[in-house]
Amino acid sequence: MSVDLAKLVSRTKISLEELNGKTIAIDAFNVLYQFLTIIRGPDGTQLKDFKGNVTSHLSGLFYRTIELVDNGIRPVYVFDGIPSKLKQKTIEARMNRREKAYQAWQKAKEAGEMEEARKYAQQSTRINEYIIESSKELLNYMGIAHMTAPGEGEAQACDMCKKGLVYAAASQDYDTLLFASPRIIRNLTISGRRKLPKKNVYIEIEPEMVDLKDTLKSIGVTQKQLIWVGILLGTDFNEGIRGVGPVTAVKIAKSAKSIADVERYVKEKYNMEFEIDIREVEDLFMNPEVNDIDAKEFERVLSALPDKRKIIEFMCNEHDFSTERIEKFAEKLWEKRASVRQHRLF
Repeated sequence: MSVDLAKLVSRTKISLEELNGKTIAIDAFNVLYQFLTIIRGPDGTQLKDFKGNVTSHLSGLFYRTIELVDNGIRPVYVFDGIPSKLKQKTIEARMNRREKAYQAWQKAKEAGEMEEARKYAQQSTRINEYIIESSKELLNYMGIAHMTAPGEGEAQACDMCKKGLVYAAASQDYDTLLFASPRIIRNLTISGRRKLPKKNVYIEIEPEMVDLKDTLKSIGVTQKQLIWVGILLGTDFNEGIRGVGPVTAVKIAKSAKSIADVERYVKEKYNMEFEIDIREVEDLFMNPEVNDIDAKEFERVLSALPDKRKIIEFMCNEHDFSTERIEKFAEKLWEKRASVRQHRLF
């Protein structure tokens, strides 16, 4: 589960138009979960082709990416590599929750409780090898840059932002702050009108910018202390301390001079111990495993043009999408990418 820093961050609303001309590294797994969760039928069933393959992620990836490109944004999707051993417990817990949600979904469908069914179906969302590989294949045909990180995708995206290769990292998870991305874009791929669960109420979700420097200043902590706050609250790599909320975590982090001080305080005040060596968690955030990227090669990949014929074959012939609609958007994508490429060459 992502670290709960929502009440602490400094954020501002931002429109897609304001990101015109910007290159943004997108946490691929994060957005694929979004598409697989949201793009479903009334009873929670995902979109599928005639062979029974799930296509919800392809629909979201295709149309949403074209919307970003149409607004002058250059996206690059960063996929997770091999997960850290520290994350194993989190992965197992998520798998258990999804399995329980899947069973509840089946029961709700049998009982004809469609709203409950959809809720449980969304909670059962998972990503498998087919989802990953078909997403990469589509991005190749669209001429959209993507890469696989050696470890955490968001760590790679954050490193690219720190080095100036991209303007911002895009993710819903606040772990990106712990990986020290200077700028984070949230709601980039899910902006728009959304219905609240169990209510006939709709809200408008807008993209927002989270600024690391402003956040550190407003909280009054250093980057290392922010990592300690995250560790106290709980991250994907460790369990937090029960009873410690954001305000208390900040207070503890400010009073500490080292991670050992944090550990000692928790032991003395709460008579508790972290379940793992939190020095490893601190080091993972401060020195994540990432790939070095050549700037010239990166620019070349970003300038690739889409292959309209391949897009149509893949989306329509292989996955049953409407030919007329896919052709229309593939043409739109090609025209936009070609004009941007020409402008940049000029």
